[in-house]
Amino acid sequence: MSCNHDKIAYQKKALLRHVAIIMDGNSRWARKRGQLPIFGHKAGIESVKRAVHFALDHKIECLTLYAFSRENWRRPIQEINSLMQLLELAIEYELKHLHKYNICLRVIGDINFLNKNLQRNILLAENATKNNKGINLNIAINYSGQWDIIEGTKKIAQKVQAGLLFPQQIEEQTLANELCLQDLAPVDLLIRTGGEYRISNFLLWQIAYSEFWFTDVFWPDFNESIFENAINDFYLRERRFGSSGINFTKVGSTTC
Repeated sequence: MSCNHDKIAYQKKALLRHVAIIMDGNSRWARKRGQLPIFGHKAGIESVKRAVHFALDHKIECLTLYAFSRENWRRPIQEINSLMQLLELAIEYELKHLHKYNICLRVIGDINFLNKNLQRNILLAENATKNNKGINLNIAINYSGQWDIIEGTKKIAQKVQAGLLFPQQIEEQTLANELCLQDLAPVDLLIRTGGEYRISNFLLWQIAYSEFWFTDVFWPDFNESIFENAINDFYLRERRFGSSGINFTKVGSTTC
């Protein structure tokens, strides 16, 4: 391979740091098989494991997964209770694997509304993995993008009220610093499974310049090959960020 091709490959690889996924279609996957929704959610856990290992293998810094939105409380109570129990067990049993692969786990969303056992498992797992440096795995539970922005706005208002910040000092970065994932790279690629074409109140601020990729495949059937297709498609796109074009030669410092 020529030096020029090496440089392009390096530069493109450097562009993809953060992938977010709306994991949609678990319940529909189960219904197609004559099963209860919980069977779809259990199968979805296996897809999570595949996605995480794929991200590890491809040196993706951050993977953010939408597990349960604030709007999902409208679902049948039996399905909600079963899903919460599943999340509780998954976090508990996967802790050793998080350590094995040097994964830093973070749960974003208002966990105060979750059951006490799930809250405990979340806090234990976050504290136990906070120093891991392999990949940032963020799970959104009881999360919404609007909630995230409102909570950030409240923090800014408190600083103004305390005299620590003047209104005229407020700019984009001021709010960005108060949101979930504020210390991580912006989302480069947003994937949604299940055949829907909407963002469902997910990371509204953080996906301002993300590339979107949709698939009809239900989440339990999402595998490494489909993930690879999404990434390959991402690399074929020209990301302008509001300008007439992006100069890829400015990405990275590799020279020949």
